[in-house]
Amino acid sequence: MKYQFKILFTTLLFVFFAGSIYAQKVKYPKEITVSQNGNNDYKTIQEAINSVRDLGQERVTIFIKNGTYKEKILIPSSKTNLTLIGESAENTIITGDDYSGKVISTGKDAVGLDKISTFTSSTVLIQGNGITLENLTIENTAGRVGQAVALHVEGDKITVKNCRILGNQDTLYTADESSRQYYENCYIEGTTDFIFGEATVVFQSCTIKSLADSYITAAATRPDQKFGYVFFDCTLTADPGVKVVYLGRPWRPFAKTVFIRTEMGSHIIPEGWNPWKGDVMFPDKEKTAYYGEYASKGPGALTAQRVEWSKQLSKKELKQYTLNNIFGSTQWLNK
Repeated sequence: MKYQFKILFTTLLFVFFAGSIYAQKVKYPKEITVSQNGNNDYKTIQEAINSVRDLGQERVTIFIKNGTYKEKILIPSSKTNLTLIGESAENTIITGDDYSGKVISTGKDAVGLDKISTFTSSTVLIQGNGITLENLTIENTAGRVGQAVALHVEGDKITVKNCRILGNQDTLYTADESSRQYYENCYIEGTTDFIFGEATVVFQSCTIKSLADSYITAAATRPDQKFGYVFFDCTLTADPGVKVVYLGRPWRPFAKTVFIRTEMGSHIIPEGWNPWKGDVMFPDKEKTAYYGEYASKGPGALTAQRVEWSKQLSKKELKQYTLNNIFGSTQWLNK
């Protein structure tokens, strides 16, 4: 019996030390390259994301070579501190075409069927914290079929720079009240409510293009959030023939959206904002929403004709709109 115990103990000890040695040999690189030709580490973006150590403390950079990647990307909450950098914003394209109501198979031979919703339609879904995107096009090509999200962000401390985010209705979903997101030098286009959600978000020097008469923003800011959407030094443009566009309407009663030093095309109508009447649960959202502007310019900046429940910020009020005040801290911005 003692002899058998010794053998078992020795075997377990060997397995333990062998596992420890293997764990030490496994290395998680800080840089990964994706290319469709197979000449680099991975051929798909999702494979590269999956390979990264869960809950990593050190930042990992995934370089993505030019190409059109037809993938439905998920960066789960277990993947943190990732930077995805495309070779060029115009030619590194992540594309999908899911939309709300699209029927999908849930099993082999279409035994089960289900439908995509707005919240599962995204081409790229970010749930992890500390994610940075640069030089990428993220698009949903479903067309004008209803809600079809290109980029859906739930994680905190998210930075998006020099990216093109393309779609129609509901292009960019900035989800989760605890999420802080920063977009710099990005191009975002869409139709109805194409920037929407609960997050605290700053848009710096972005071009926002309306593809149809409709609404740019639909914030759902929670009552205890001090800030919602803040646009600094952005440009609002539109397709030819687009003539009736609102700066925003409140998806939820305490929506907050402010445009600061924004160039506004003639497609922005004089009223500026819409109260989103007809919501049975929240019939008077304009009473609690906070919509404001400072130093708007261009043919759409007819601020004297804005709805009476919107604000033109004073210089004193403007002082509160700093990145530190909006986000609480800025170390994560990697500026």
